[in-house]
Amino acid sequence: MKWLGRRESSNVEFGGGNGGKFALGGIGTIVVVIIGLIMGKNPIELINQVSQNGMQTEQVQQGVDPQNEASKFTKVVLADTEDIWTKIFTENNMQYVQPKLVVFNGQIQSACGGATSASGPFYCPGDQKVYIDLSFYDDLKNRFNASGDFAMAYVIAHEVGHHIQNLMGTTQKLDDARNTLSKEEYNKLSVKLELQADFYAGVWAHYQKNRKNILEEGDIEEALTAANAIGDDKLQQESQGYIVPDAFTHGTSAQRMFWFKKGYETGDIKQGDTFGDL
Repeated sequence: MKWLGRRESSNVEFGGGNGGKFALGGIGTIVVVIIGLIMGKNPIELINQVSQNGMQTEQVQQGVDPQNEASKFTKVVLADTEDIWTKIFTENNMQYVQPKLVVFNGQIQSACGGATSASGPFYCPGDQKVYIDLSFYDDLKNRFNASGDFAMAYVIAHEVGHHIQNLMGTTQKLDDARNTLSKEEYNKLSVKLELQADFYAGVWAHYQKNRKNILEEGDIEEALTAANAIGDDKLQQESQGYIVPDAFTHGTSAQRMFWFKKGYETGDIKQGDTFGDL
Protein backbone atom coordinates (compact mmCIF):
# COMPACT_ATOMS: atom_id res chain seq x y z
CA MET A 1 0.00 0.00 0.00
CA LYS A 2 1.41 3.36 -1.01
CA TRP A 3 0.90 5.66 1.96
CA LEU A 4 4.00 7.83 2.41
CA GLY A 5 3.40 11.51 1.83
CA ARG A 6 -0.40 11.23 1.72
CA ARG A 7 -3.01 13.01 3.84
CA GLU A 8 -3.04 12.17 7.53
CA SER A 9 -6.25 12.32 9.53
CA SER A 10 -6.57 14.98 12.20
CA ASN A 11 -9.01 12.75 14.10
CA VAL A 12 -6.24 10.87 15.92
CA GLU A 13 -5.56 11.29 19.61
CA PHE A 14 -2.58 9.97 21.54
CA GLY A 15 -3.60 8.80 24.98
CA GLY A 16 -6.67 9.95 26.91
CA GLY A 17 -10.23 8.68 27.24
CA ASN A 18 -13.20 8.51 29.57
CA GLY A 19 -14.43 6.03 32.12
CA GLY A 20 -17.49 3.78 31.85
CA LYS A 21 -18.52 0.25 31.09
CA PHE A 22 -15.86 -1.80 29.33
CA ALA A 23 -16.77 -3.52 26.06
CA LEU A 24 -14.31 -5.39 23.91
CA GLY A 25 -15.02 -5.09 20.21
CA GLY A 26 -13.70 -6.12 16.84
CA ILE A 27 -10.41 -7.95 16.56
CA GLY A 28 -9.58 -6.83 20.07
CA THR A 29 -10.90 -9.94 21.81
CA ILE A 30 -8.51 -12.27 20.01
CA VAL A 31 -5.65 -12.11 22.51
CA VAL A 32 -8.04 -12.54 25.46
CA VAL A 33 -9.74 -15.47 23.72
CA ILE A 34 -6.40 -17.21 23.16
CA ILE A 35 -5.53 -16.83 26.84
CA GLY A 36 -8.92 -18.24 27.80
CA LEU A 37 -8.54 -21.27 25.56
CA ILE A 38 -5.08 -22.01 26.92
CA MET A 39 -6.35 -21.72 30.49
CA GLY A 40 -9.37 -23.89 29.73
CA LYS A 41 -11.82 -21.12 30.55
CA ASN A 42 -14.87 -19.91 28.68
CA PRO A 43 -13.55 -16.96 26.62
CA ILE A 44 -16.74 -14.98 27.19
CA GLU A 45 -16.41 -15.29 30.97
CA LEU A 46 -12.74 -14.33 30.77
CA ILE A 47 -13.58 -11.28 28.67
CA ASN A 48 -16.10 -10.21 31.30
CA GLN A 49 -13.49 -10.70 33.99
CA VAL A 50 -10.96 -8.63 32.09
CA SER A 51 -13.64 -6.00 31.58
CA GLN A 52 -14.25 -5.68 35.32
CA ASN A 53 -10.56 -5.58 36.14
CA GLY A 54 -9.99 -3.07 33.39
CA MET A 55 -12.12 -0.50 35.22
CA GLN A 56 -9.39 -0.32 37.87
CA THR A 57 -6.59 0.56 35.47
CA GLU A 58 -5.07 4.02 35.31
CA GLN A 59 -4.92 6.17 32.24
CA VAL A 60 -1.64 6.11 30.32
CA GLN A 61 -0.80 8.98 28.04
CA GLN A 62 2.94 8.73 27.52
CA GLY A 63 5.20 6.59 25.37
CA VAL A 64 3.48 7.08 21.98
CA ASP A 65 5.35 9.06 19.34
CA PRO A 66 2.83 10.75 17.00
CA GLN A 67 5.52 11.04 14.34
CA ASN A 68 6.85 7.49 14.23
CA GLU A 69 6.13 5.35 11.19
CA ALA A 70 3.35 3.29 12.77
CA SER A 71 1.55 6.42 14.01
CA LYS A 72 1.79 8.18 10.67
CA PHE A 73 0.63 5.05 8.83
CA THR A 74 -2.37 4.79 11.14
CA LYS A 75 -3.30 8.42 10.48
CA VAL A 76 -3.11 7.89 6.71
CA VAL A 77 -5.31 4.78 6.83
CA LEU A 78 -7.88 6.56 9.00
CA ALA A 79 -7.87 9.45 6.50
CA ASP A 80 -8.58 6.95 3.72
CA THR A 81 -11.54 5.54 5.65
CA GLU A 82 -12.85 9.08 6.14
CA ASP A 83 -12.68 9.84 2.42
CA ILE A 84 -14.23 6.57 1.31
CA TRP A 85 -17.02 6.27 3.87
CA THR A 86 -17.98 9.91 3.39
CA LYS A 87 -18.33 9.14 -0.33
CA ILE A 88 -20.34 5.95 0.28
CA PHE A 89 -22.69 7.60 2.78
CA THR A 90 -23.22 10.59 0.48
CA GLU A 91 -24.06 8.26 -2.41
CA ASN A 92 -26.67 6.60 -0.18
CA ASN A 93 -28.17 9.90 1.04
CA MET A 94 -26.69 9.56 4.50
CA GLN A 95 -24.29 11.70 6.52
CA TYR A 96 -21.05 10.18 7.70
CA VAL A 97 -19.84 11.14 11.16
CA GLN A 98 -16.10 10.60 11.34
CA PRO A 99 -14.86 8.57 14.32
CA LYS A 100 -11.86 9.47 16.43
CA LEU A 101 -8.97 7.03 16.73
CA VAL A 102 -7.03 6.88 19.99
CA VAL A 103 -3.49 5.53 19.97
CA PHE A 104 -2.38 4.40 23.42
CA ASN A 105 0.44 2.56 25.10
CA GLY A 106 -0.21 -0.18 27.65
CA GLN A 107 -3.62 0.81 29.02
CA ILE A 108 -6.37 3.35 28.52
CA GLN A 109 -9.77 4.53 29.76
CA SER A 110 -12.55 4.81 27.18
CA ALA A 111 -16.26 5.56 27.40
CA CYS A 112 -16.62 1.76 27.43
CA GLY A 113 -14.28 1.45 30.42
CA GLY A 114 -10.70 0.34 30.90
CA ALA A 115 -8.64 -1.57 28.35
CA THR A 116 -5.07 -2.74 28.00
CA SER A 117 -2.85 -3.69 25.09
CA ALA A 118 -3.87 -7.32 25.71
CA SER A 119 -7.38 -6.40 24.61
CA GLY A 120 -6.15 -5.59 21.13
CA PRO A 121 -7.81 -2.94 18.94
CA PHE A 122 -11.47 -2.21 19.71
CA TYR A 123 -14.26 0.22 18.90
CA CYS A 124 -16.30 1.91 21.61
CA PRO A 125 -19.78 3.01 20.48
CA GLY A 126 -20.14 5.09 23.65
CA ASP A 127 -17.66 7.71 22.43
CA GLN A 128 -17.46 6.66 18.75
CA LYS A 129 -13.74 6.05 19.00
CA VAL A 130 -11.41 3.34 17.76
CA TYR A 131 -8.67 2.39 20.24
CA ILE A 132 -5.40 0.74 19.28
CA ASP A 133 -2.08 0.03 20.95
CA LEU A 134 0.36 0.05 18.04
CA SER A 135 2.18 -2.94 19.51
CA PHE A 136 -0.65 -4.99 18.00
CA TYR A 137 1.00 -4.48 14.62
CA ASP A 138 3.95 -6.48 15.93
CA ASP A 139 1.59 -9.15 17.28
CA LEU A 140 -0.08 -9.38 13.89
CA LYS A 141 3.26 -9.98 12.21
CA ASN A 142 5.05 -12.13 14.79
CA ARG A 143 2.24 -14.02 16.57
CA PHE A 144 -0.26 -14.40 13.75
CA ASN A 145 2.20 -14.49 10.83
CA ALA A 146 0.19 -11.82 9.02
CA SER A 147 2.75 -9.30 7.86
CA GLY A 148 2.40 -6.40 5.46
CA ASP A 149 1.04 -2.89 5.73
CA PHE A 150 -2.34 -3.82 4.27
CA ALA A 151 -2.83 -6.44 6.96
CA MET A 152 -2.51 -3.59 9.44
CA ALA A 153 -4.83 -1.42 7.36
CA TYR A 154 -7.41 -4.24 7.45
CA VAL A 155 -7.35 -4.14 11.26
CA ILE A 156 -8.19 -0.43 11.28
CA ALA A 157 -10.80 -0.82 8.53
CA HIS A 158 -12.47 -3.62 10.51
CA GLU A 159 -12.77 -1.43 13.61
CA VAL A 160 -14.11 1.44 11.51
CA GLY A 161 -16.59 -1.14 10.21
CA HIS A 162 -17.96 -1.32 13.75
CA HIS A 163 -18.39 2.46 13.62
CA ILE A 164 -20.43 2.04 10.44
CA GLN A 165 -22.64 -0.47 12.27
CA ASN A 166 -23.09 2.01 15.09
CA LEU A 167 -24.11 4.80 12.71
CA MET A 168 -26.57 2.50 10.94
CA GLY A 169 -28.18 1.35 14.17
CA THR A 170 -27.07 -2.27 13.88
CA THR A 171 -25.10 -2.16 17.12
CA GLN A 172 -28.08 -0.80 19.04
CA LYS A 173 -30.35 -3.52 17.70
CA LEU A 174 -27.91 -6.14 18.94
CA ASP A 175 -27.73 -4.49 22.35
CA ASP A 176 -31.52 -4.38 22.53
CA ALA A 177 -31.67 -8.13 21.86
CA ARG A 178 -29.19 -8.99 24.62
CA ASN A 179 -31.77 -9.39 27.39
CA THR A 180 -34.14 -11.50 25.30
CA LEU A 181 -31.61 -14.10 24.15
CA SER A 182 -29.64 -16.88 25.77
CA LYS A 183 -25.88 -16.49 26.04
CA GLU A 184 -25.41 -18.92 23.15
CA GLU A 185 -27.91 -17.12 20.91
CA TYR A 186 -26.45 -13.73 21.67
CA ASN A 187 -22.94 -14.98 21.01
CA LYS A 188 -24.02 -16.14 17.53
CA LEU A 189 -25.31 -12.64 16.81
CA SER A 190 -22.01 -11.20 18.01
CA VAL A 191 -20.18 -13.37 15.49
CA LYS A 192 -22.44 -12.07 12.74
CA LEU A 193 -21.66 -8.51 13.83
CA GLU A 194 -17.94 -9.21 13.55
CA LEU A 195 -18.32 -10.77 10.10
CA GLN A 196 -20.23 -7.72 8.92
CA ALA A 197 -17.35 -5.53 10.10
CA ASP A 198 -15.08 -7.71 7.93
CA PHE A 199 -17.47 -7.11 5.03
CA TYR A 200 -17.29 -3.35 5.54
CA ALA A 201 -13.50 -3.57 5.61
CA GLY A 202 -13.75 -5.30 2.25
CA VAL A 203 -16.01 -2.55 0.89
CA TRP A 204 -13.41 0.00 1.98
CA ALA A 205 -10.71 -2.02 0.18
CA HIS A 206 -12.90 -2.07 -2.96
CA TYR A 207 -12.94 1.70 -3.05
CA GLN A 208 -9.22 1.83 -2.29
CA LYS A 209 -8.66 -0.26 -5.42
CA ASN A 210 -10.37 2.37 -7.51
CA ARG A 211 -8.20 5.19 -6.18
CA LYS A 212 -5.12 5.94 -8.24
CA ASN A 213 -1.75 4.57 -7.11
CA ILE A 214 -2.84 3.39 -3.64
CA LEU A 215 -2.99 -0.42 -3.63
CA GLU A 216 -0.01 -2.51 -4.61
CA GLU A 217 0.26 -6.10 -5.79
CA GLY A 218 -0.28 -8.46 -2.88
CA ASP A 219 -2.19 -6.01 -0.67
CA ILE A 220 -5.51 -7.87 -0.76
CA GLU A 221 -3.70 -11.15 -0.12
CA GLU A 222 -2.18 -9.57 3.00
CA ALA A 223 -5.65 -8.69 4.29
CA LEU A 224 -6.99 -12.17 3.52
CA THR A 225 -3.99 -13.72 5.26
CA ALA A 226 -4.78 -11.66 8.35
CA ALA A 227 -8.47 -12.64 8.22
CA ASN A 228 -7.46 -16.29 7.91
CA ALA A 229 -4.93 -16.09 10.73
CA ILE A 230 -7.42 -14.74 13.26
CA GLY A 231 -10.36 -17.03 12.53
CA ASP A 232 -11.77 -18.65 15.66
CA ASP A 233 -11.35 -22.21 14.40
CA LYS A 234 -7.71 -21.66 13.53
CA LEU A 235 -6.91 -19.98 16.85
CA GLN A 236 -8.66 -22.71 18.84
CA GLN A 237 -6.99 -25.52 16.91
CA GLU A 238 -3.56 -23.99 17.41
CA SER A 239 -4.04 -23.21 21.10
CA GLN A 240 -5.87 -26.29 22.37
CA GLY A 241 -5.89 -28.82 19.55
CA TYR A 242 -9.67 -28.89 19.02
CA ILE A 243 -12.50 -26.55 17.98
CA VAL A 244 -15.46 -25.35 20.06
CA PRO A 245 -17.95 -23.54 17.78
CA ASP A 246 -20.07 -22.33 20.71
CA ALA A 247 -17.05 -20.35 21.90
CA PHE A 248 -16.57 -18.54 18.59
CA THR A 249 -16.42 -14.75 18.86
CA HIS A 250 -15.49 -13.60 15.34
CA GLY A 251 -16.22 -16.47 12.94
CA THR A 252 -14.11 -19.09 11.23
CA SER A 253 -11.19 -18.27 8.98
CA ALA A 254 -13.28 -19.22 5.95
CA GLN A 255 -16.15 -16.97 7.04
CA ARG A 256 -13.92 -14.00 7.72
CA MET A 257 -12.19 -14.32 4.37
CA PHE A 258 -15.52 -14.85 2.58
CA TRP A 259 -17.10 -11.70 3.93
CA PHE A 260 -14.04 -9.52 3.42
CA LYS A 261 -13.73 -10.80 -0.12
CA LYS A 262 -17.46 -10.25 -0.79
CA GLY A 263 -17.18 -6.66 0.34
CA TYR A 264 -14.07 -6.18 -1.76
CA GLU A 265 -15.58 -7.68 -4.91
CA THR A 266 -18.99 -5.98 -4.71
CA GLY A 267 -18.31 -2.67 -3.01
CA ASP A 268 -22.02 -2.66 -2.21
CA ILE A 269 -22.98 -2.06 1.42
CA LYS A 270 -26.41 -3.54 0.77
CA GLN A 271 -24.89 -6.99 0.22
CA GLY A 272 -23.47 -7.31 3.71
CA ASP A 273 -26.39 -9.00 5.46
CA THR A 274 -24.37 -11.42 7.52
CA PHE A 275 -27.33 -11.80 9.88
CA GLY A 276 -29.48 -13.32 7.15
CA ASP A 277 -26.79 -15.38 5.43
CA LEU A 278 -24.92 -16.95 8.36
